[in-house]
Amino acid sequence: MVSYKLLSFLLLSIIMVSSVQAQSNAETEIRVMSYNIRYDNPDDGVNRWTNRRDRVASLIQFNKGEIIGLQEALHRQITWLDDRLEAYDWVGVGRTDGKLEGEFSPILYNAQRFEMLQNGTFWLSPTTEKPSKGWDAALPRICTWVRLKERTSGKEFLFFNTHFDHRGEQAREESAKVIMQKINEISDEATPVILTGDFNTQPNSAPYNVITKTLADAFEHTSVPHSGPTATYLDEGGGFSVSRGEGGRRIDYIFTNENVAVLRHGILSTFRDGRFPSDHLPVVADVTF
Repeated sequence: MVSYKLLSFLLLSIIMVSSVQAQSNAETEIRVMSYNIRYDNPDDGVNRWTNRRDRVASLIQFNKGEIIGLQEALHRQITWLDDRLEAYDWVGVGRTDGKLEGEFSPILYNAQRFEMLQNGTFWLSPTTEKPSKGWDAALPRICTWVRLKERTSGKEFLFFNTHFDHRGEQAREESAKVIMQKINEISDEATPVILTGDFNTQPNSAPYNVITKTLADAFEHTSVPHSGPTATYLDEGGGFSVSRGEGGRRIDYIFTNENVAVLRHGILSTFRDGRFPSDHLPVVADVTF
């Protein structure tokens, strides 16, 4: 017969081990985000960047995004956010000239937690290594990537961020193939991989199917069921307005490979004065390796 003292000791041991495991899991969680912040268009009137930028920064800070893939960001928008988000560094180049011109697909990361080991940008075209436009795309498109190391654990992983063309149907499918090829070239079987972006395509489309042959859609593969709206872009009613109504399209995603576990996934619908900070809603996921 088990004594009361022995039983108490065993129960206490189980509780202590569970507590340590829970703390360890919490410490290795990483919050990633994908966010099309809308380019700085002076014709946006009340929705111009100078009226929105504080809310964009606040959203990132409040939701504690540690690695963020941005889309449609111009250099002046990135540098403004970089000044405001003091703990962050970033990587990326402009799609027009490979330097500062045109929209970026930059990756912001918490430099206090992560060390940058490598980074690069390639074009979504047949000539991936130089500024170029591919297939039936209306504009040059790029994918930026970074290899990061978590300072505490020493774990390394790859993060890719992109923005597919809004018009070229063939370009979107070919862009998905280019990205998957590049991921295969840059990573290995043991490397955790995360891909974020505005893909301008909906689930079960050809580009989506190309990607999900290898990577998992975090929306569908999360331990805790998805939270928030199911659309990231509601193009009816002016884009920024909360009164746009229901519906819309899910075109912004977080994808992961088999070395990444998705704990939680959500689409954030934070707004103020009846307006969202951007015409896209950010996608967020808590992941661990």
